[in-house]
Amino acid sequence: MIVRTLTEIKGTDRDVQSKTWNSQRLLLARDGQRFSMHETILYAGTETAMWYANHVEAVYCVGGEGELINDETGETFPLTDGTLYLLDGHEHHRVSAHTDLRMVCVFDPPVTGQEVHDETGAYPLLIEEPQQAVP
Repeated sequence: MIVRTLTEIKGTDRDVQSKTWNSQRLLLARDGQRFSMHETILYAGTETAMWYANHVEAVYCVGGEGELINDETGETFPLTDGTLYLLDGHEHHRVSAHTDLRMVCVFDPPVTGQEVHDETGAYPLLIEEPQQAVP
């Protein structure tokens, strides 16, 4: 069983900051699961371009307002509390945060927590073995 809080993640290597967002990685590849899970805050007034060439991502908005833009089709979708989107086609996309957006993100395969968006907006596929629990 894994029990973890956002409070204990704050300030650790699981607390990742960028110019447009802060992501707290609750589950990572090293936890030995088939997915990773993060809480990410996208900052009000920012726009973030992303593309997950190597991962499928599900995102559930639990607070705030913004817009999802599919850069491949031009479609736009409002983001508000209770909205889910799934990037199962590896779509190039952007998220525009009108207010701070609080998102719960799930990645398959799990990320290691060391990934950084490259110049295309993608995360590289990094493989990490699960850590052994300390008795």
